[in-house]
Amino acid sequence: MTQLTESQIESFAIQLFEHLGYKSLYGPDIAPDGPNPLRTSFEEVVLKESLRKAVRRINHELSAAVCEDAVNEVLRIASPDLLANNELFHRMLTEGVSVSVHREGAERGELVWLVDFDNPLNNEFAVINQYTIVENGRNKRPDLILFVNGLPLVVIELKNAADENATLQSAFRQVETYKKAIPSLFTYNELIVISDGLEARAGSLSAGFSRMMAWKSADGKAEVSRLVSQLEVLIQGMLNRETLMDLVRSFTVFEKTKTEDLKTKITKIETVKKVAAYHQYYAVNKAIESTIRATGINKACDGPMRESPENYGLKDVKSQPIGDRKAGVIWHTQGSGKSLSMVFYVGKVVRMLNNPTIVVITDRNDLDDQLFGTFADCKQLLRQKPVQAEDGEKLKGLLSVNSGGVIFTTIQKFQPEEGKNVYETLTERSNVIVIADEAHRTQYGFKAKTVEVKNEADEVIGSEIKYGFAKYLRDALPNATYLGFTGTPIETADINTPAVFGHYIDVYDIAQAVEDGATVRIFYESRLAKVELSEEGRKLIESLDRELETEEMNDVQLAKAKWTQLEALIGNPARIKNIARDIVTHFEQRQEVFEGKAMIVAMSRRIAVTLYNAIIDLRPQWHSDDLEKGVIKVVMTSASSDGPDISRHHTTKGQRRLLAERMKDPDDELKLVIVRDMWLTGFDAPCLHTLYIDKPMQGHNLMQAIARVNRVYKDKPGGLVVDYLGIASDLKKALSFYSDSGGKGNPTEQQEQAVALMEEKLEVVQQLLHGFDYRPYFTADVSQKLSFILQAEDFILGLDEGKKRFVNEVNALSKAFAIAIPHERAMKVKEEVAFFQAVKARLCKFDVSASHKTDEEIETTIRQVVDKALVSEQVVDIFDAAGIKKPDISILSEEFLMELKGMEHKNLALEVLRKLLNDEIKTRMQHNLVQGKSLMEMLEASINKYHNKVITAVEVIDELIGLSKHIVAHDNAAKELGLSEYEYAFYSAVADNNSAMELMGKDKLRELAVVLTETIRNNASIDWEIKENVRAKMRVSIKRLLRRYGYPPDMQMLATETVIKQAEMISAELIRK
Repeated sequence: MTQLTESQIESFAIQLFEHLGYKSLYGPDIAPDGPNPLRTSFEEVVLKESLRKAVRRINHELSAAVCEDAVNEVLRIASPDLLANNELFHRMLTEGVSVSVHREGAERGELVWLVDFDNPLNNEFAVINQYTIVENGRNKRPDLILFVNGLPLVVIELKNAADENATLQSAFRQVETYKKAIPSLFTYNELIVISDGLEARAGSLSAGFSRMMAWKSADGKAEVSRLVSQLEVLIQGMLNRETLMDLVRSFTVFEKTKTEDLKTKITKIETVKKVAAYHQYYAVNKAIESTIRATGINKACDGPMRESPENYGLKDVKSQPIGDRKAGVIWHTQGSGKSLSMVFYVGKVVRMLNNPTIVVITDRNDLDDQLFGTFADCKQLLRQKPVQAEDGEKLKGLLSVNSGGVIFTTIQKFQPEEGKNVYETLTERSNVIVIADEAHRTQYGFKAKTVEVKNEADEVIGSEIKYGFAKYLRDALPNATYLGFTGTPIETADINTPAVFGHYIDVYDIAQAVEDGATVRIFYESRLAKVELSEEGRKLIESLDRELETEEMNDVQLAKAKWTQLEALIGNPARIKNIARDIVTHFEQRQEVFEGKAMIVAMSRRIAVTLYNAIIDLRPQWHSDDLEKGVIKVVMTSASSDGPDISRHHTTKGQRRLLAERMKDPDDELKLVIVRDMWLTGFDAPCLHTLYIDKPMQGHNLMQAIARVNRVYKDKPGGLVVDYLGIASDLKKALSFYSDSGGKGNPTEQQEQAVALMEEKLEVVQQLLHGFDYRPYFTADVSQKLSFILQAEDFILGLDEGKKRFVNEVNALSKAFAIAIPHERAMKVKEEVAFFQAVKARLCKFDVSASHKTDEEIETTIRQVVDKALVSEQVVDIFDAAGIKKPDISILSEEFLMELKGMEHKNLALEVLRKLLNDEIKTRMQHNLVQGKSLMEMLEASINKYHNKVITAVEVIDELIGLSKHIVAHDNAAKELGLSEYEYAFYSAVADNNSAMELMGKDKLRELAVVLTETIRNNASIDWEIKENVRAKMRVSIKRLLRRYGYPPDMQMLATETVIKQAEMISAELIRK
């Protein structure tokens, strides 16, 4: 069977690009010394001539000198900050290069465009493989680069799907290496793609591995079958010429976050480049199309569509009439980037509808601030600065312009004056688009309600008619077009939302988000048994729920009385103490195995403060009066009438921003916050993994709150919602309404499921160790424990594929255990999991060098359960893994080999020896073809005999010790002959031919090796080994030299080929030296 190779995957990708209209070029052909050079040096990353031609063609009305100025401006970008360079280039690419022009005796500014965005096919698209770049003496060659008008916009790194070591992670690490070695290439980068031929992910220049996302649809109409490779889908769906240009222009932002140090007053600005995921891209284009339909402006939209709401049994906006002013609703589950989708939508609709006025409406001040913050961070894409309207007057002023503006306000601003039920018209203009966040909330009603009017003595003196905010909104902006965004579905009984906004535009539910890795799963755990609420309390909650559900609660007093009564029961001091104790234990147990943070939701300010005090009594060291210190904080506002105990926790907007930054920073000591309403919607801290709920909640509010823990963070396996109040039935209701509304996927899963999964994984690991009794480990002392771990390693290494299977299964167990903790069944097996993890950790040390930590290890939240008896600062190397002392001298020394031979655990000794020899031989293989190949064949033959049970572990150790001595003998031979490493490599190559050794003798071959090394050094040039014409020249000079020396005497072609291969192998090294 033929083996799938990386170059076959590369050819497959190139063919796909050719079908999409890309021109395919081979890097060495267009190199400075190639047959058709398109660049003058290997340092050039831009194809300058292609760029010049394209710029002149696109900007034909401007002079050649002006176009040349613009091109030079692009080529001059060179600050030490790669992301700053990239942002500057992105602005030039998407906004045009600003140059000054002399016209009619005056100086005028003109924009020169580098690409034609309006007609994507008017650009020149090329895919180039083996494109060598040399920077600061370092030579790198990415697999594929996509050029648009000579600009290297996309870098693609491919690995081989058939090779178990060539993973997506290794492709990502390779790209990280490129960024350091050849940063100038990434100045012009818009997308990075990594693939192993099957899986494929794309991301921005600043994206970490967990932020590289798959592209799941080739046309936006439906997701592609899992049987089609992701690489093919990504190339066809994301990198086709129109979509690529659209993504670059309208779906890329540089989000800037300011953080201010309160003490030093120094402001730090952090920039992150973000590119839309597939669900955001297709939904926004669909929303633009629907907005064009709703406004009645007959203009075509330039974007494909995504999965239809009809697939969910939901009504689709396409059924709505033209010009109905209802653009529809986008339902994208919380955590899947809804705020950013709004930014992309506004950025594109402003351009396509000739700068309309955008009014963004939320229903709470803190949400308004958060969403406004996201927009302000991305103002470059919006081409304008968003503003907040603090009151109705400011709003009216902002709307008095003819067009333009991105205005933020809250729905409450649309409250008519006392005694009136009509809101004044703010503008009659039709070029206004209203975007409502969480569009399904109850206040968007049209219905009239009769409410009692009371005097100051609380006596009823009459009644008046009040409407829902939707009516007042329509009064204020009668001709606006309305678009809704929501993270939770519209209830089936809700007639208001479709009446205001229309039907669904696009659906991206929990099932899709979890599958795509846009969010993680949420688990639910009830702790009612731990903190009992009285029967009276439970009945009160049920009746309050019923009242809240009716919404027609005319007797506000009665509800208030019930709420007060319930608050007193929930806030009972003894109960709060119990909860504090349980939270502290529960959180600390989770922190031991799962790094992250938690949020506690309390019913009232008073309870929040009482709970804080109770927790501080248990952990005084967690408290600090300093906002920038302390492990726990209460996040709330307070009134002066609240009394000193509560008001000392009062925070201003600026202070809350600082606390939010601390909470979002995984390295900050702030780990726990207590909130009442703040941060339950819109607050985004990916490292948050647990939500403790002690407040009656239901419906959308509950769904919004639990989504705080569903954000992706490193390898976080899931979030946990802990219930102290019995919200299970409310949760069930919210969830059943979720699935009734067409949502697929489980918003929460019982923690029991996580425990069951953990037990299943535990059993798999136990089965692997069947026949090895590790029970005495748990009662052993330290030295015995270490000995047990070595025995366990030895046992696993003796199994077929033992190490790989054990490491994979323990990883799966660790993830399941992290979610299950601190369930009592998980606590029971904690020691056993710790033992398995200790054995796994030491087995893994066979694969990492002393200082190297893999990306996966760094990007992990799962902590190893530490056996306190075995804590040591740093155990890294494979000698430690095998429990032997690291040798002071060479690892191939006689003494060390004898120590290995005498080891009690033979499988361990064999693993150490195999790993060490493999590394030694690989190092030699990079320079010495013949020697490296023969040594590797000897090693593999011995290991295969062992695996096939032909020889025992003891016998294979003997064979490998023999091989070690063979390596040492080779090293000594080079010294005896007085040859350098490279010269000896050629000596091995020429001496590989038996007749040459007999007829020519050592001295003659030695002389030939020295002359060969010099010849290669003088003739080699960059990339010669992949350039056919230069290779041909090199072959001729090698063959001439060999003939001059009468080599090989038996005229064997094979001997000449071996010498040429050896030359190719080390030519790059010789060029550098």
